[in-house]
Amino acid sequence: MPPKKGTVAKPSTLEATGKSRRRSHRISLSSKKSTYFEDNDNSDEELPPRKIMKTGAKGKPSRRGKAQVEESDDELQYEDVKGTSEDDDRNAAFADDNSESEAERPVAQKRGRGRPSKTRTETTKKSNKKPQDLERTKAMAKPRSKTKKEKEADFEEPVAEEDSDDDDDDDDENRITFIPAIQLRDTDGVEYEDTRLHKNTFLFLEDLKANNERSWLKSHDEEYRRSLKDWESFVETLSEKIIEADETIPWLPVKDVIFRIYRDIRFSKDQTPYKPHYSAAWSRTGRKGPYACYYVHVEPGRCLVGGGIWHPEADALARLRASVDERPHRISRVLTNPTFRKTFLPEAKSGNEKSAIAAFAAKNQANALKTKPKGFHPDHKYIELLKLRNYTVNTQIDDSDLLADDAQDKVMSAISAMVEFVTFLNSVVRPDPNAESDSDEADGGTEEQEGEEDEDEEE
Repeated sequence: MPPKKGTVAKPSTLEATGKSRRRSHRISLSSKKSTYFEDNDNSDEELPPRKIMKTGAKGKPSRRGKAQVEESDDELQYEDVKGTSEDDDRNAAFADDNSESEAERPVAQKRGRGRPSKTRTETTKKSNKKPQDLERTKAMAKPRSKTKKEKEADFEEPVAEEDSDDDDDDDDENRITFIPAIQLRDTDGVEYEDTRLHKNTFLFLEDLKANNERSWLKSHDEEYRRSLKDWESFVETLSEKIIEADETIPWLPVKDVIFRIYRDIRFSKDQTPYKPHYSAAWSRTGRKGPYACYYVHVEPGRCLVGGGIWHPEADALARLRASVDERPHRISRVLTNPTFRKTFLPEAKSGNEKSAIAAFAAKNQANALKTKPKGFHPDHKYIELLKLRNYTVNTQIDDSDLLADDAQDKVMSAISAMVEFVTFLNSVVRPDPNAESDSDEADGGTEEQEGEEDEDEEE
């Protein structure tokens, strides 16, 4: 009669075959031993798990588990009757199959909260890795050898692409531009002198006006330096003569008198970087300050000699208007001076005060007020002078006058005619502490005032 299903063969049968049983690798999470056994090494079928007999409340077996008890009796009996030799064979076979180290062997843990231990996690990762993945990883780590076609392609010259922007950028960066050296102009046998300007200075200013760019001036730096030196020497010698004409002008270094050619373009619509002219101003504080000054402007086709106060401060402008309102005869006497009128106001009639004032106001209409200033009547006799914001005069001279041997004499003839005008403006804007009082009594007074003084003395 064949054995019941789910039971183990008898000891006699196992001894006859001479084969030992192997213990399963599975490890239960409980403290009980595994009951999985195999009939032989060639069999892949596993036996069903051993059934446990259910008991009642008093320890008796239930009716439902009667058949299960009969099946389990054979197993229990087999375990009791098996010999020592069979246990040794089983232990030896179990030791051969479990040759791995105890460190790599998973350890049964109790069920609880929290994350699994580190050892268990690493062991699980190793066991989950398939042999195919390991082979693929090794293949990716090894460098692949190039084929014959790939080796031949490495030695072939790359084909240049047409219209490549990257190649054009590289060419522009690596391109070297050779700028030819600019030769200085020939002097044509005319030497540079301190008392006059050279013609090459005017030619340089003409070229600067036509090429008002930083790159151009950088390439013509030597020419610029030579013309600037010519202008500085001319100003330095002219300063000595201006000091002789007006003793209030002190001697100052050239750098405090001349203006630079660099323009301030931060708030200007005209973005040209340079001024195409040379200029200088002499006053008690040089080219800057609140005092009236003498001014010389050198520009091809527009050379000027002038002076006065340009854009005075609010306090200085208020004093000038008060002087015109209270003592108009002082400015009238300056404007009607024959030398001054002939030099700077040629349109005015000789000895005509109204004509001289109108000509002077016309020269300063650049930023004059359109209406009367605050605090003055619109029908004021000298309302044209009260509307002004600048008190300046100038006269134009020819370029050839500055190239002649007597260039400074022609400039000084205009400056000498302006000394009285500059002195008057300074006495109003910045009067000296020890100067005479700016009143009608100091000038002799009018006939009406003299008559009133006589009446007061008789009383």
